[in-house]
Amino acid sequence: MSAEPRGLHLATVAHGGHLWDAYLELVDDPRRPDSFRARVRFDSPHGGEDDGTYRTGVIIIEHSYEEAVRKARTFDDRQLQGLLRSVLPESDVAPDP
Repeated sequence: MSAEPRGLHLATVAHGGHLWDAYLELVDDPRRPDSFRARVRFDSPHGGEDDGTYRTGVIIIEHSYEEAVRKARTFDDRQLQGLLRSVLPESDVAPDP
């Protein structure tokens, strides 16, 4: 299992009447070469004023790539929707029907 240049696809989640793709992105930290740090990136289906991409901060820190992927895959749709809501600008946060 390898990450694509755009990140490892984790899931597609529904929010605000749209489907969002969630990806795991590794973040290099030269001060900690012995750990794998990652965040979740959400790609907007409709773009936005910027590029329609929203990212969490680093929320996964593990000792191996495989552990980081395993941890990311434990997020269920409800958790991913919560992470998405936390990174969207307030004007874009609409309650799900």
